[in-house]
Amino acid sequence: MKVLVACEFSGVVRQAFRDLGHSAWSCDLLPSADDSAHHLQSDVLEILDCGWDLLIAHPPCTYMSNSGVRWLHTQPGRWSKLDDACRFFNALKSSPIDRICIENPIPHKYAREQIGKYTQIVHPWQHGHGESKATCLWLKGLPELQPTNIVEGREQRVWKLPPSPDRWKLRAQTYQGIADAMAEQWSNHDRIHS
Repeated sequence: MKVLVACEFSGVVRQAFRDLGHSAWSCDLLPSADDSAHHLQSDVLEILDCGWDLLIAHPPCTYMSNSGVRWLHTQPGRWSKLDDACRFFNALKSSPIDRICIENPIPHKYAREQIGKYTQIVHPWQHGHGESKATCLWLKGLPELQPTNIVEGREQRVWKLPPSPDRWKLRAQTYQGIADAMAEQWSNHDRIHS
C-alpha cells in the first residue's frame, strides 16, 4: 500500500507502516527528525494526486484547537490565520485519496463551523500509554480505530509540559501505540470500507 503521512516530521506514523512492509512516506516543510530517506520536505498539497492509497494527516492545530480559542479575541490577525488553517485542513480532507485520516486536537466551535465534526476521539491510554490526550480523527473510507491496550493512569503529561523551544514538537508527536494501531488496523484491506 502507498501511504502518505502529511505534516509529520517525526516519522513515527510513517515508520509504523514501513515496519509492516508498506511504501510509506512522510511529508513536511520541516526536515525529518530521524533523517529518513522516506521523507519529502515539501508542500504536501503539491503531491496529493500522486496515487496514494491512504493519507494520514496531522495539519497544524495552533489556530483551530479548543485550547487556543481565547486568543482569537485578543491577538490581531488570529481570525485570518484560523481561516487559512481551515482551508489547508479542508484541502487535505477533500484530496483525491480514497482513505483519509486527519488527526487534530478538539477544535473550537469557529473551526468546527469550517472543518466539520470529527468521526471519533482516541486517547493514548487506549493504546498502551498511561496518558490522557484527546485526539480527534476525521475518517473517510476507514473504520474507527479500535483500542489495542487499555492501561491505567490517565495523566495529562503533554498539557503539563513546561515552556521550552521544543514544547510544540513534543506536543505534536504521535504516540507510538496510536501509530502502531493505525498501521495494524488500516493495513488490512478486508476491514477497510470505501
